Amino acid sequence: MPTGNILVADDDAAIRTVLNQALSRAGYEVRLTSNAATLWRWVAQGEGDLVITDVVMPDENAFDLLPRIKKLRPELPVIVMSAQNTFMTAIRASERGAYEYLPKPFDLKELISIVGRALAEPKHKRIQEPEPDAEAIPLVGRSPAMQDIYRVLARLMQTDLTVMITGESGTGKELVARALHDYGKRRNGPFVAINMAAIPRDLIESELFGHEKGAFTGAASRSAGRFEQAEGGTLFLDEIGDMPMDAQTRLLRVLQQGEYTTVGGRTPIKTDVRIVAATNKDLRQLINQGLFREDLFFRLNVVPLRLPPLRERSEDIPDLVRHFFALAEKEGLPTKQIEQAALDRLRRYRWPGNIRELENLIRRLAALYPQDVITANVIDQELSQPALVSAPEEKASDEGISASMEKHLTGYFSGFGDNLPPPGLYHRILREVEYPLIGAALAATRGNQIKAAELLGLNRNTLRKKIRDLDIQVIRSSR
Repeated sequence: MPTGNILVADDDAAIRTVLNQALSRAGYEVRLTSNAATLWRWVAQGEGDLVITDVVMPDENAFDLLPRIKKLRPELPVIVMSAQNTFMTAIRASERGAYEYLPKPFDLKELISIVGRALAEPKHKRIQEPEPDAEAIPLVGRSPAMQDIYRVLARLMQTDLTVMITGESGTGKELVARALHDYGKRRNGPFVAINMAAIPRDLIESELFGHEKGAFTGAASRSAGRFEQAEGGTLFLDEIGDMPMDAQTRLLRVLQQGEYTTVGGRTPIKTDVRIVAATNKDLRQLINQGLFREDLFFRLNVVPLRLPPLRERSEDIPDLVRHFFALAEKEGLPTKQIEQAALDRLRRYRWPGNIRELENLIRRLAALYPQDVITANVIDQELSQPALVSAPEEKASDEGISASMEKHLTGYFSGFGDNLPPPGLYHRILREVEYPLIGAALAATRGNQIKAAELLGLNRNTLRKKIRDLDIQVIRSSR
C-alpha cells in the first residue's frame, strides 16, 4: 500500500472532495486548502511529500508560488493542474519546475499513477530557465489530443533526445520542431531545416554534410553542409522517408558516433547537433520494402510524436481561426470577425490539407472579402469551390479564370470605398493562387515534378523551391 502525505490546493470545493476521496482510497494522507497562502505555510513548515495545486487561486497564481517552493524545497514534487489548457501553460509548468502538468478535466487513474511515480522516483533539482514569451505562441489548441502533445513537449524541452514527428502534410510538424528548439536548452543556437523531398536525391549528401572543392563536377569551392550550419543547435530533417539509402548510412554514422565526413573529405568532423526528424509516410512499411534502414529508424524514433490531423481535433478550429485572423491583421489585412454558424461549418469540414489549408483559407477571407463579419454563406461558398482538376468535364479556359478573378477582386476593392487596402496585396494574392495552382498541376501529372514544371512553364528548381516554401505535399503515383 503506498504511503505519503499529499498537499492539495484548489479553490473548487468539488475538485478538492474528489481528490481527497481518490487519494485517500489509494492509501495517502491528504491535506486540503483553497488558497495559496495556506499551501505555502505548510510547505515552509516542512509538511507534505508531494503537492497538487491548481494554477489560478484567489490569492496567488501557482506559477508565482512555484519558484519559491522549488527554492525552499527543491526535491518536493509539484503537480500542476489548470483549466487554461494551452501550450504555454504546459511550458510554464515545466520551466517553473513542476513535476507534471495535468489539464482539467483530468483522469483520476492517471493522476494516481503520476503521484505514485513521483513519490517513488529520486528527486532532482530542476534548473530554472527564463520564462518564454507568451505572445509568441507557436502551437494553438485546447483539445485532449493537443494537451497530450503539450505535455510531451514540456518534458522534452530540457533534453537532447532525438524526436520523430509523424503526421499528415499540413499538421504543423515544423512548428513542433521549432517549438522544441525555441523553448529548449539549445534556443541560443541555430535552427536549420532541410526537406528531403525538395532536394535532388544526388545532392542530399552534399546538402547535409557539405563537400570539398573538386569533390564532384561543379564543386568549385568548399561548401558547408546543414550539419555544420546547425552546430550547437537543432537540425530538422523533414520528410526523412525520402532520404536515399547512401545518405541514410551517413546519417546513421552521425547518430552512432557523433561525427561525419564531408563529401570528398577524409577527416572526421565532430558534431553537436540535436536531431528532430519528421515524415508523413509509414517508415515501417518503407523498411519492409527495403527503402529505409531499420537501424536508422530505431536511432531516430527515440521519442515518437504523432500529430493528429485537424479532423481529429475539430474543437480547436475556433482558436485556430482567431489566431490566423490575428496574424493576418498584424500583416496589415483588415480586422475580421466570424459568426458562430460559420465556425460550425468549418468544424464539419474534413480538412484534407489540415492546418495549412485552414490558414490559407483564413488569409484568403481576410484579403479578399470586404465584410467585417464572415458568415456561413461565405464559408459554404469557399468550401464548395471545386479543385481546378477535380472535374475534367468542367475545363475552364484561361479567359474564364481571368474573368472570375477580376470579378472577385473588383468586389474586394469596392468594399474599401475611397480607401485602398493595405500594401503588399500582390504577394498576398499570388501566394493564395500559387498554392492550389501548383497542387493542381502536380495532381494532373501524378506527382511528376518535371512534367508539372513543364505544364506550368517553370524551371524545375523553381518549382521545387515553391513546393518547399508553400509546404505542398507531393503524392507520387505509379499509374
